Order: sequence, then C-alpha cells, then structure tokens
Amino acid sequence: MTPSEIREKNLKELSVLEKDLREELFKLRMQNATGQLEKSHRMTEVRRDIARVATVARQKKAAEKGAKA
Repeated sequence: MTPSEIREKNLKELSVLEKDLREELFKLRMQNATGQLEKSHRMTEVRRDIARVATVARQKKAAEKGAKA
C-alpha cells in the first residue's frame, strides 16, 4: 500500500486498516512458526504498512488538534 493511498483515508478507516494489518501479521507469524509461510517478505511489508498507517494517523490527529486550538 502506498503512502498516498493511506493519506486519502480518514481516521476511522485508518484504525480499521491498522487492525486488519495487525491480524494479518499475526496470521503470518503463526504460519512462520508452523513452517507454512511461503512468502517471508510479506511479514516485512505488513510491518512497514502498519508503521505507515500509524504515522499518517498520528499526523492527522495532530492536524485536527492544531485546527481546534
């Protein structure tokens, strides 16, 4: 997922997306532990996507807080 796609979403959509990504990461970790994981690079991609979503959410919250003040 690209940063521009993430920036287009609102805070509620970002929280849902982060939850989904964390669930996917959990499933990937379980597959890795049982030796069923075929694409190990996907874990890295998902972790980076989680970080991107968290960063954009934090920026949007700060922007809203700054606009209210």
